[in-house]
Amino acid sequence: MDETKEKAAEERESVQREPERRDDEKQSGKPPYSVALPVRQLVEYVFLSGSIDSRMQSMESLQEGTKAHQRIQETYGEGDRKEVYLSTEIFCDGLMFAVDGRCDGLLATEPAPTIDEIKSTRADLATLEDKPVHWAQALFYAYMYARDEGLPTIGIQLTYVHKDTGETRRFHRETSFDELEKQVMHILRQYAPYAKLKQRHEETRDASIHALAFPFDHYRAGQRKLAGAVYKTIGEGVSLYAKAPTGIGKTISTTYPAIKAIGGGLLKRLYYLTARTTTRAAAEDALRHMQNRGLHIHSVTITAKDKICFQDEVRCDKEHCPFADGYYDRINGAILDMLEHETIMSRATIEQYARKHTVCPFEMSLDAAYASDTVICDYNYVFDPRISFKRQYAEGKKATALLVDEAHNLVDRARDIFSAELTRWPFQTLQREQKGGHRGLYEASKAINEYFVALRKSIEDNKDKPIVSDMLPDELVKHAERFALAAEQVLEGGYGGAFGQGATGGFGVGSGNMASALAGAPGAPDASGVSSALGAGHTGVIPGAPGANALSGNGGGDGDTTLLDAYFAVQQFLRTAKLYDERFATFAEVTRLDMRVKLFCMDPSELLKETAKGYRSHVYFSATLTPVRYYMDMLGASEQDYTLALPSPFESERLQVDVRPISTRYQDRNDSYGPIAELIADTAGKRKGNYFVFFPSYAYMKDVYDAYTKLEGTDSRAVVKLQRTDMSEEERDAFLADFQPGGDRTLIGFAVLGGVFSEGVDLPGDRLIGVIVVGVGLPQLGLERNLLRDFFQREGKSGYDYAYVIPGMNKVLQAGGRLIRTETDSGTITLVDDRYLQPSYRRLLPEEWLASLASGKSRQG
Repeated sequence: MDETKEKAAEERESVQREPERRDDEKQSGKPPYSVALPVRQLVEYVFLSGSIDSRMQSMESLQEGTKAHQRIQETYGEGDRKEVYLSTEIFCDGLMFAVDGRCDGLLATEPAPTIDEIKSTRADLATLEDKPVHWAQALFYAYMYARDEGLPTIGIQLTYVHKDTGETRRFHRETSFDELEKQVMHILRQYAPYAKLKQRHEETRDASIHALAFPFDHYRAGQRKLAGAVYKTIGEGVSLYAKAPTGIGKTISTTYPAIKAIGGGLLKRLYYLTARTTTRAAAEDALRHMQNRGLHIHSVTITAKDKICFQDEVRCDKEHCPFADGYYDRINGAILDMLEHETIMSRATIEQYARKHTVCPFEMSLDAAYASDTVICDYNYVFDPRISFKRQYAEGKKATALLVDEAHNLVDRARDIFSAELTRWPFQTLQREQKGGHRGLYEASKAINEYFVALRKSIEDNKDKPIVSDMLPDELVKHAERFALAAEQVLEGGYGGAFGQGATGGFGVGSGNMASALAGAPGAPDASGVSSALGAGHTGVIPGAPGANALSGNGGGDGDTTLLDAYFAVQQFLRTAKLYDERFATFAEVTRLDMRVKLFCMDPSELLKETAKGYRSHVYFSATLTPVRYYMDMLGASEQDYTLALPSPFESERLQVDVRPISTRYQDRNDSYGPIAELIADTAGKRKGNYFVFFPSYAYMKDVYDAYTKLEGTDSRAVVKLQRTDMSEEERDAFLADFQPGGDRTLIGFAVLGGVFSEGVDLPGDRLIGVIVVGVGLPQLGLERNLLRDFFQREGKSGYDYAYVIPGMNKVLQAGGRLIRTETDSGTITLVDDRYLQPSYRRLLPEEWLASLASGKSRQG
């Protein structure tokens, strides 16, 4: 920088900024509150507007957008630069903004250099209009560069490139530094109310955390040790694998030290991840206990879209939903209102403010999450790239800890997340529907359908057995790539292109809000944790700012469910194909009504490790995280990570464990129905109260129930309730509500191992006095489990244990864990199967169960 430019820059800074800063510091006696955020996040918050339209959110893939950028950057001249990092600090409205970002291009033009901002689209370039949010992003880069270099003027250029044709359209303007500064200050003042709210909140939060004591009168046995281990783990930035017995108070023992870590400056955010709705409620309760002791913290719970949607049908577009229409015009105000008046933002709280401001409650919860200190949500929001929080940039992740509750569930969930499959039916249907329609989509659908036709012939030649390979099906991947491109052309064309009726902030590489589209797609993963091969990621932009998931798509027609579903499935398939290595297998099989090709992730450990590595710390905990070496292996542990195994704090005489060696193997089941029915009647007849009986399957449960009803002399006052496959959340709650203490009746609940009633259910005291577990919980024999068995055997591990025994016994331990919940609980656990007498199964039982079996009080025959 020459002397004249440097002097001019210094004069501008001293005249326009320094007096305000000195006055502010003199009044407050402390430096101004610092707000650090990227340029793009800042401008997209300020220029937020428009409606949700998830029928086809932004269909631009990150890879495709990057290629479009690169094509433009390859045309730059010798003196031009690309991906130039810029940063600055700006004092405005009593706040110190630290803003940074990378401009796409810095062009050596005359008489002044030009900032080039590249955007890719499939819209008609001839009718395309430049967008204020894009100008704002470019002018911010221009301001930072001009300020650094002391330039009186600078050029700003928007370059729009068509993703298919490569054609471009450019908008250019010359702007003075004074005009740039005026616009930058205007943008910062629009952001300031939110920043000041965050400042007030953080000061109150930190003071409350410093004064916060453990929210109960005393620690239960093991709680202090667990809490200390969690704090140490966060402090050192490593992971903890903790086995903590049921009823010890795991939730408060993990959340309390994590909250203290926020107050100590170790963390800025905490994710409490669960697999089930019931455990999310426990996390909210823990925060409320701390709130009652003075804690002030912002926490949001994310509820699955199909559960929280106000409409009878989930259709996220402005024509069908008033809560989607104009969502982005109102969401910033809605979030500010809620943050100003609420702390623990449960489903009910979010619904209240969503109705008040007429905004979508699901999208509001996602936006509120980025403004919160604690987020309670499903595993998928961190581990599933289709819907995970994409606005958590690297710096934010480094200050975030993950508390993974019931972590034993994450192994199979991760396999689902990182696997993908395609079936023939959608492409067969689209080939028929698109004949005479979109030629590219017709040809791509036809190619995939014909691939399946040829594959079926190969399966028939293989005596109708599945075809298994350790190779990626390259031909199908190529067909899928062609299909994805054609589908995007059709869908974007049908929904108004990249400049439809969606949010004005909704444009740019990888900026689509696919969570909305995904939540409405049949079979797609959501916050309830049910994962499938359909889906795409929730992406957005402003960490810590409301309204940030504005990057929505486009208005237009009604869309086509078959095409959308096929598109999402193909995207997941292509995403998984990029991850494919020796830990995957490919198989093709004919199903009852269709056929499929699946990329099956057998070992998700490295992918989980890669997904979680950006976060400061991870705490994986469960009452059944045993054997711990298995879970460390499967969840991607490192050598420096910690383990903790706590003994049960409860008196051993309160638990009686029996083993009844009745074979429940498939070939012996017909002979087992009567003896098991008699065992149930005998157990329930000894003491009135509430019992659970858990079965390996619904069919087995129904057969034993039929045998039970035919018994003579059973207690007529015993009420038997059966779990159904199609129970709603309200019906499940009503089912559990019948388990009341006292009374003179006996209630027997027939349920399924691994189901909603065998995990995460809290029935303390006399609400449950006995549990009978039928079988050892082994997963059903099948192709996928056998692939796991063979894979881990090749890896030098016990393949059968990894594929069958350990997952099965975990279900048994979870079911038995419903019984003893407090220090005063007592009851019986009856294990029905002769395999419980074998060392290979017995070694997986908890110490307190083994102690009961060894005491002589229990029956083992």
